[in-house]
Amino acid sequence: MPYITSNLLSSPTMDKRGGVAYYNPTAGGGSMLINAGDGYGEPLNVIISGLSSPAVRTYNGAINFARAIGFSEECFGLHLGGYMPADLGDGNGWVNQTIELRQDYGNAEGGTCLESLVGGNHFRIFVQNGTAADSGALFLAVSREEPLSENHDIVPDGYDIGRDQLVSAAVGKTSFAGVRYNTTASNITGLLAPGADGVNHDIAQDGIVTLLTVTID
Repeated sequence: MPYITSNLLSSPTMDKRGGVAYYNPTAGGGSMLINAGDGYGEPLNVIISGLSSPAVRTYNGAINFARAIGFSEECFGLHLGGYMPADLGDGNGWVNQTIELRQDYGNAEGGTCLESLVGGNHFRIFVQNGTAADSGALFLAVSREEPLSENHDIVPDGYDIGRDQLVSAAVGKTSFAGVRYNTTASNITGLLAPGADGVNHDIAQDGIVTLLTVTID
């Protein structure tokens, strides 16, 4: 499997498979909120299961799957915001996002430039692959944001809206660049506390985390 080219992740690959869907980050001293600064966090509200096809969980494979569901890399590959870290309870501690992907409005090559201007859905990927909890799962912090004129703040109810829109786009059969995916979803409660306590922008969320199992046909 290909190695990660990003220097944002200390562990070398995204393709390890621990035989489980995920480990609860809080059981290993981690958090279901990424660090957004100033003592606030944003919810990890979608998990791509460690039981998904290994090729989906590589760096390039995750990008290709994202493109199949309407997301792509940032405009001209430039990241203008800050990097946010997460502690997935796997022994790696707080690790910056591997990549941030934005809604591409039907144009995988340049549509994310429109998202940067008018707002839309986006997500950050974090990999659970430390030696203490090596599931190989991808944890996603998904939210829908305001346009540039509103400083890309999260829209009201934007964490739940972003999650639901991503899941709706993913479930079932999708494809990109000749790779065909079949995705199932299940909702998990008990991982993420509902409400707005500690959540960035003081936006309440319902505490539901959606687990996606993505299989390459």
